[in-house]
Amino acid sequence: MVIVMQQGASNQQVDAVIGAVESEGFRAAVNRGEERSVIAVLGVVDSQKVPLTDRFESLDGVERVTLISEPYKLSSRSYRPEGTVVRVRDVEIGGNRVVVIAGPCSVENRTQMLEAAEAARAAGASLLRGGAFKPRTSPYSFQGLGVAGLELLAEAREATGLPVVTEILDPLDLEDVYRFADVFQVGARNMSNFRLLERLGETDKPVLLKRGPSAKLRDMLQAAEYIMKGGNHQVMLCERGVVGFDDACRNTTDINAIPVLKQWSHLPVILDPSHSVGHTRWVPAIARAGMAAGADGLAIEIHPNPPKALSDGGQSLRPEQFLALMEQLRAVARAVGREL
Repeated sequence: MVIVMQQGASNQQVDAVIGAVESEGFRAAVNRGEERSVIAVLGVVDSQKVPLTDRFESLDGVERVTLISEPYKLSSRSYRPEGTVVRVRDVEIGGNRVVVIAGPCSVENRTQMLEAAEAARAAGASLLRGGAFKPRTSPYSFQGLGVAGLELLAEAREATGLPVVTEILDPLDLEDVYRFADVFQVGARNMSNFRLLERLGETDKPVLLKRGPSAKLRDMLQAAEYIMKGGNHQVMLCERGVVGFDDACRNTTDINAIPVLKQWSHLPVILDPSHSVGHTRWVPAIARAGMAAGADGLAIEIHPNPPKALSDGGQSLRPEQFLALMEQLRAVARAVGREL
């Protein structure tokens, strides 16, 4: 249930509605928008829907009460019709400008990380990515440098000015990752790690939430709900391909997900073409398609020397390839009325 306040409703009227919601045993989540406030009623609303609707609609300052049949409330477009803009330092994600997050799959050493960061900055990327903790299918594969990798990411941020996006695997690592990162990335394997999501909901830093390889879009929105109910509404949804029956690519890019999520949710939507196709030769085409479909951002892997990468070198662009792709993306952005 969502309570939409009248335009110009006073703070006292909003507070009175919150009090009425809480007196019924529910929790109120308030979105104080520029034009009007919207209050989400959190809790199990079943047989009491009609009398509750009547009661809340009769309160001063209330314009209407909307029943939401979907189990996700805070991530629903109904809760924030105008859309959310997530701010990472001086970068805004979710507005007219499409942002690009670029960097290597894994932080390997100082030289590699600084070269990749400079290539990302020079080509026009807005944020820097890199994995310090790496979840791998094989326990014998490179698992990342841990805290030493976080320190290299911080050094690269200092050198380039690019905010850092890095993955967190375990709630036990929260303090370390919080110290160095600007954005927490929740990888596909952890989309349903609800204890981790709840802990991230208690923080004040943005979260990039990746879709699980077999997850439905509603599952991802439910995962976002775990973060948002803790108070952290700075969430970005990331489509990174799903498991299909065809093995031509690493995953199947769900381009449909971009416009669907934009309609269902107010949260910014990011596309990761690198993990989606799993091969350098197809990354540019899917990146262009994602921008044309309405993505608010792209997450692209780059590496100074992909053949020597310790992880995912086969899907990483060389600096010169990334520079060429950015020029193509600027043309697509102009064609769809956006900026890069």
